[in-house]
Amino acid sequence: MAASGESGPEQELLRSDSITEVGEDAAATVNMPEPLSEEEQEELRKELVKVEEEIQTLSQVLAAKEKHLAEIKRKLGISSLQELRENITKGWQDVTSTTAYKKTSETLSQAGQKASAAFSSVGSVITKKLEDVKNSPTFKSFEEKVENLKSKVGGGKPAGGDFGEVLNSAANASATETIAEQTQEETQ
Repeated sequence: MAASGESGPEQELLRSDSITEVGEDAAATVNMPEPLSEEEQEELRKELVKVEEEIQTLSQVLAAKEKHLAEIKRKLGISSLQELRENITKGWQDVTSTTAYKKTSETLSQAGQKASAAFSSVGSVITKKLEDVKNSPTFKSFEEKVENLKSKVGGGKPAGGDFGEVLNSAANASATETIAEQTQEETQ
């Protein structure tokens, strides 16, 4: 390591000045120092060539490593699709293990339970209201009138069935008529 009082190309590289971001105009962010001597310019040009060669070498090494990696994966039978599946599975596991996901899941579960309870409660209320309507004097009067009509139309059957039975018998009669009509149409 160089002592803090030394200066040179190594120290220049270790400075903590701001680093130019991709896309920034490097010339606009560099403070133009005093003019360099011919010797300093030549030394910097040599260093520039050396760094560019190192970058080229590292790019070639990286390309060779990537090619070797692809060859190993091919020999192991690891396909891009398998990698994608594994990445998606791992990503999903990462998502489901987050606190935000767990809280959201818990909240939605509770909301579902509350909605279910509310629907159940609504169903109970509707059932109770229908029972109240069925037991109301108006409905009883209507039921009696329907039964009287049924006994007059039906003839010999005694009155005494409830409204549900009347509806069932009417539905059965209608279904029987429909089947008879279909049978008659098919034979023609």
